[in-house]
Amino acid sequence: MTESTPKRAVVLASGGMDSATAAHVAADEGYDLYLLHTSYGQETEDKEYECARTLADELDAADFLHVETGHLAAIGGSSLTDDEMEVEDADLDSEEVPTSYVPFRNANLLAMATSYAEANECEALFIGAHSEDFSGYPDCRPAFFDAFQRVVDAGTKDDTDIDLRAPFVEWSKTDIAERGTELGVSYEHTWSCYRAEAPACGTCDACAFRLEAFQNIGVRDPIEYEERPEYAE
Repeated sequence: MTESTPKRAVVLASGGMDSATAAHVAADEGYDLYLLHTSYGQETEDKEYECARTLADELDAADFLHVETGHLAAIGGSSLTDDEMEVEDADLDSEEVPTSYVPFRNANLLAMATSYAEANECEALFIGAHSEDFSGYPDCRPAFFDAFQRVVDAGTKDDTDIDLRAPFVEWSKTDIAERGTELGVSYEHTWSCYRAEAPACGTCDACAFRLEAFQNIGVRDPIEYEERPEYAE
């Protein structure tokens, strides 16, 4: 890449609020964006794709890549992809790995994103994982991203230099909502619910953390909910 070439970044764009905020952070830092969205058999995959596609249009992304990763559903082991498992109601104080955990999903997604980044001479790779994720999901821990950075360094060409960025890894969902609001993220075009494509249920883990974040910053979450419990203390 020559000095005159704009710097480029891949963003894993799930369609949710964390990845949308990460994309805005990358754009704010001056990166040309290459958005990667994956469908892996989750209950709300059509809605998530719609939101990720809208994000790419809003940010005038240089490229948008949609990949089907059906092997994650075939492997199973998650309530997001397995019809035999129910999506649990929110338990924000639980220290157990929730049933929504998709086994080793982030390693799968980051591997594809690294390929995409190297092929397009991108300098950075952004993922929106944060502290409330890694309290429940082992592949969202800071140690995982540190280890994956070493994998990227070891497994790409000698002249490839991709910086794995998890800018929110020590942040709460509230911190993300606050920063995204400052950046003007269109949260009405993001989706977090694990159960439904419209309206959001309001009672699964993803809805609960999202609603709590907006309630903490005093902003009404702009999407529609079947139930809108009060989660903020």
